[in-house]
Amino acid sequence: MSEIRLRRYTGADAGVWNAFVATSRNATFLFDRGYMDYHADRFADHSLIALKGDRPVAMLPANLREEDGGRCVLQSHGGLTYGGWILPTRHFDATDMLHVFDRLAHYCRAGGISSLDYRPLPYIYHRMPSQDDIYALFRQGARITETNLSCAIDLSAHPGLNTQQRRNLRRAEAASPRIDEPQDAAAFHALLSRCLAERHGAAPVHSAAELQMLHDRFPARIRLFTVSDADGIQAGACVYDTGTTAHTQYLCSTPEGRSRGLLTLLLSRLTDIFAHCRYLDFGTSNESHGLVLNEGLYRQKSSLGGSGVAYTRFTIDY
Repeated sequence: MSEIRLRRYTGADAGVWNAFVATSRNATFLFDRGYMDYHADRFADHSLIALKGDRPVAMLPANLREEDGGRCVLQSHGGLTYGGWILPTRHFDATDMLHVFDRLAHYCRAGGISSLDYRPLPYIYHRMPSQDDIYALFRQGARITETNLSCAIDLSAHPGLNTQQRRNLRRAEAASPRIDEPQDAAAFHALLSRCLAERHGAAPVHSAAELQMLHDRFPARIRLFTVSDADGIQAGACVYDTGTTAHTQYLCSTPEGRSRGLLTLLLSRLTDIFAHCRYLDFGTSNESHGLVLNEGLYRQKSSLGGSGVAYTRFTIDY
């Protein structure tokens, strides 16, 4: 077996990187450089490629983060919800994964990197079972530093809506609203911004221009949906379709839309639109690095038929 070695990613590797992501067992389009690099100005990219000889066998989307006291942390990846080593479908097993983590430890120590902040891809996004990294983290003495709880529907065994959500659905259907899939993100983003400001005092992670750019780059993967009645747009969703899982990146509604059950109608329709996926993931419902669960928000998601998926974060000190 050829010894595994690591080297940093450079822009010249973009084609090889994207081809590897497209055929891997455990990657989503968020690891494509066309998505990752849209916010390259905010993160000091330090992605890594593991090689046997000259053949890439694993890739790690990552950035460097400087902390107080001069500590340098390798983070996988600060601009993404999840990260972790991207692995091929064949010719790579748990033994190889252990070797990769051993080489990573050596690489970090030699480069003055104090620790690894690692957020593996949740299992519902795997194309094939791929938790070799979880085992390797255990072997490396990693500690869990954060766990957030998402809520996802298994579309192959959907238990259906609860009683209240069924009432909401009937009320919404009686109003005969229109569901559209706009290609222009402006109206959706305006509704989203109002909703987040009014309910949470927050703003979307993506600007309107960024959302439009990403939608245009990945039109089959990033899809927008709106629900309208005679008074205009009342609810909306931005859904990331990874093939295995459809993730509701953003959900929003006016007060009128909530009272009329229009978001329930839209979410019910999404289970049909994304029936080709195994899961519909509503995302996490936590604050304070997972120590606080927004119980009302989580209960609302579970009332649609979802149940828990842990998004776990690990740290290894070098």
